[in-house]
Amino acid sequence: MTEKLYYGDSYLRQFTAQVVQHTTVDRHPAVILDRTAFYATAGGQPNDTGTLNGVPVIDVVEDEVSGEVVHVLGGQLADNHVEGIVNWQRRFDHMQQHSGQHILSQAFEQVLHAPTVSFHLGADLCTIDVQLAGMGSADATRVEDVANGVIFADAPVHVHEVTREELSRFPLRKPPVVSGIIRIVEVEGFDYSPCGGTHVRSAGEIGLIKIRRWERRGDTLRVDFHCGRRALLDYRWKNDVVNSLANTMSVKDQDLREAVERALAQARDNHHLLEDARKKLIELEARALIAETPVVDGRRLIVRVLDDRTGEEARRLAMTLAAAPMTVVLFGLRSSDRASLIFARSADLPQDMSALLKAVAPIIAGRGGGTPNLAQGGGPGVDRLDEALAAARRQLG
Repeated sequence: MTEKLYYGDSYLRQFTAQVVQHTTVDRHPAVILDRTAFYATAGGQPNDTGTLNGVPVIDVVEDEVSGEVVHVLGGQLADNHVEGIVNWQRRFDHMQQHSGQHILSQAFEQVLHAPTVSFHLGADLCTIDVQLAGMGSADATRVEDVANGVIFADAPVHVHEVTREELSRFPLRKPPVVSGIIRIVEVEGFDYSPCGGTHVRSAGEIGLIKIRRWERRGDTLRVDFHCGRRALLDYRWKNDVVNSLANTMSVKDQDLREAVERALAQARDNHHLLEDARKKLIELEARALIAETPVVDGRRLIVRVLDDRTGEEARRLAMTLAAAPMTVVLFGLRSSDRASLIFARSADLPQDMSALLKAVAPIIAGRGGGTPNLAQGGGPGVDRLDEALAAARRQLG
């Protein structure tokens, strides 16, 4: 079985090895080495990347049957004696996130009695699912304070390889799921967890743990967090946004929340005022149209092309007009690439607006529908909109 050098030294970035087997994985060339510093995806932690003799290592997987570590390559490897170089930025990021997760999970246990049931370390996102129905901001702060207290104290991180009979020496946060020699990662005096991942030498190298958000997932709570450099980058862009918004609103960054809340409240008030004004304008316009359109043969027929209205505005005007007795409304709307039809009639008339619209919509290469009182539709035939309205008018008789 491949000797896993990262178990002895997570900081090993360069190594030499011999190829013991050439194979393929999903049509990519792949090799098995006698020894490797490349971590294979396992336990919620993604694989390492890097190079073997300059050839990119794009994936590292562990064969489920043999236990061998398979290095999936971005090209053919010519020599059987190889020099491996691990992508250190990716490796150290994973070490910060994984060690931070151990500390954060223990902090959740201590503060909220919430055990971790799963862990995911992604390229952009790290999450743990904890057995917790809900959590407030004050709870999250308490958990963060405990976790970061361990980091600021720079607690040493130790690795123990023990037999199952020796497990009783350790107050494990969770039971192991493997047999044989069991690897225990200890954050000194704080957390003891079975783990095969790569970890920092001391908690201070994690730098910082920040809980970003959380959401309910069935009977668990999914917690999104950042550690180390990820926390710095997250803080950096958020700080830029806060400062930019504070400058725009001419307030201090500490006062930004209150300023935004005031602006939103003012915007809601203005929206209500604008809606009231629009409603009144539509009512006034409807009165004017009704006043200038006589009733002929038992109905008032209002036909208009409204080039300067949105569909919602035209629909509101049509419905307001149709609230008057003996009224039929045929509206057309024209944009650069679409023609729309809105037909309405008052409740005291028998005409079916839905049937009428379906009959004339093909003229504009469109379709639509609705109810006998109100129907709408559209199509791309902008240049035939007037023709469609004229056809509707003829069908009404």
